[in-house]
Amino acid sequence: MRRHLVPAALLLPLTLLLTACGGKSAADTAGAGTDGKGSLTLDVGDQKGGSEAVLRAAGELENLDYKIKWSTFTSGPPLLEAVNAKAVDIGGVGNTPPVFAAGAGSKISVVAAWHGTSQGEAVLVPKNSSLHRPEDLKGRSIAVAQGSSAHYQLIASLKEAGLKLGDVKVKYLQPADALAAFTGGKVDAWAVWDPYTSQVLEAGQGRILTDGDGVVNGLSFQVAAPSALKDTKKAAAVKDYLDRLRRAQDWVYRHPDAWAKVWAKDTGLPYEVALASVKRTNASRIAVAVDKPLISSEQRIADTFTELKLIPGKVDFAAFVDTRFNGGLPPSTTTPRVYKDS
Repeated sequence: MRRHLVPAALLLPLTLLLTACGGKSAADTAGAGTDGKGSLTLDVGDQKGGSEAVLRAAGELENLDYKIKWSTFTSGPPLLEAVNAKAVDIGGVGNTPPVFAAGAGSKISVVAAWHGTSQGEAVLVPKNSSLHRPEDLKGRSIAVAQGSSAHYQLIASLKEAGLKLGDVKVKYLQPADALAAFTGGKVDAWAVWDPYTSQVLEAGQGRILTDGDGVVNGLSFQVAAPSALKDTKKAAAVKDYLDRLRRAQDWVYRHPDAWAKVWAKDTGLPYEVALASVKRTNASRIAVAVDKPLISSEQRIADTFTELKLIPGKVDFAAFVDTRFNGGLPPSTTTPRVYKDS
């Protein structure tokens, strides 16, 4: 793959792409449009370059006998706030926002899951950094978004290296500020997720010190409002919607270049960055069951943040899942796909 330098300024639009990984961010709930026809409307929460874009690219928004009304959010936490408020029936988020929503006692139900590689969840260091092993992070400053999936990945990676969070100097920064600190030499490392990881690598601004593969669970979710699931007709629409999302993810794996072009256009990402992120992370995802290993994995995340006092009390994550849409899906521990260039 050709490597193109990407000016740091081009990274700033990615503040729109918190991709449900956490952090404080406002919602942009302006109507993003409606698809389908019929008397039933499914209100779907989305993020830029998310479910709507991939469903449309894969041709899965055709022949809908119900309406999908899209609302766009900048990250997972406000999307789940809308689910809790019954303003949204269902929406897609990463592995951490449901833990915090559960900790807040929100009315949410995890109804579907995808398992992907965690190579895009990375601790980055400058290209010429003297740090070469996770153990080298001791005493160093690391930027990370508080309460994000990267925050948990940092904690888990440090533990693997025999270190604790207190052994490093954590700088809680959202991506735009973290990028400025990272490129400006104000921090020694940056714990972040794709597509930020791909953007830094493609720009030649850094390298991966360690990634989340084998350390974090690589899960992403669709989360629904329990009130919507109690409505028989809406529950049927949710099932159909999830089936379409699963087929669309299969399409991404078969057509990474086509999806990268759509994603780049929808988000403002450079195409090379989008393609790198698709091949490293997005195309690897496989639909899996919401099962006991998944619940246990999310419970460990919840317990970790409770211990850090970022969640006020004990969370029983099992109380926030609904397994009725599992069907014949493989277990959550199923190995993600690995994209290979032909």
